[in-house]
Amino acid sequence: MSAQPLLAAAGIAAGYGKKEIVRGIDLAVAEREVLLVLGHNGAGKTTLMRALFGLIAPSAGRVTFAARDITGRRPAENVAQGLAFIPQGHGIFPTLSVRDNLELGAFALPDRFQLGARLDTVFALFPILAERQRQIGGTLSGGQQQMLAIGMALMHAPRLMILDEPSLGLAPNLVDKVMQAIRTVNQRFGTTILMVEQNVRYSLPIADRVAVLKTGLKIYDGPPDPLHDHVELMKLF
Repeated sequence: MSAQPLLAAAGIAAGYGKKEIVRGIDLAVAEREVLLVLGHNGAGKTTLMRALFGLIAPSAGRVTFAARDITGRRPAENVAQGLAFIPQGHGIFPTLSVRDNLELGAFALPDRFQLGARLDTVFALFPILAERQRQIGGTLSGGQQQMLAIGMALMHAPRLMILDEPSLGLAPNLVDKVMQAIRTVNQRFGTTILMVEQNVRYSLPIADRVAVLKTGLKIYDGPPDPLHDHVELMKLF
């Protein structure tokens, strides 16, 4: 971990109405790191990500990005400042073409003349999207829709990408392709990755560090190696 993390959360509590889902969460993500957040259903993973990105306001704690306080800041402002969020279910516009989805993903570009270069970047990473750029997004396979969602996020060249269960609903062979694409984004573009997952088998190999949530609390934060041991992993679940 670098001395100054790119994203840091301190003492985060969040939930819905009077129901608190996560509490006392400290989390830090270093520049260019892949941080994997694991946990069972109901552990609070999605709630935490939503609080970090500004989709819900934390009831306690502080979030900083690039050393600036962004606690409760509107998602549109976070996108403009270099954050991206890919929710469960891909987050594409299913009735629009692949290209239209990508162009909408570029809404935060400060210079629209960069649009062509960003499209070239995404198409080089995902050639299938270049081949199908006129196809309606909702008719793509699940794996291709996830690639499109990642491509939309890449259109504004984020410094940090938050992904909420990118493997959800995908066949194992597609999960592997999506995970490798995420790692490629990290390595090729230097994009910091904060990823929530339940699919340990496919997500653990691409992680630099792992945090585990259980019933709203963080119970592990460290290297992925110990969690390759099934017995050790089950102790945390």
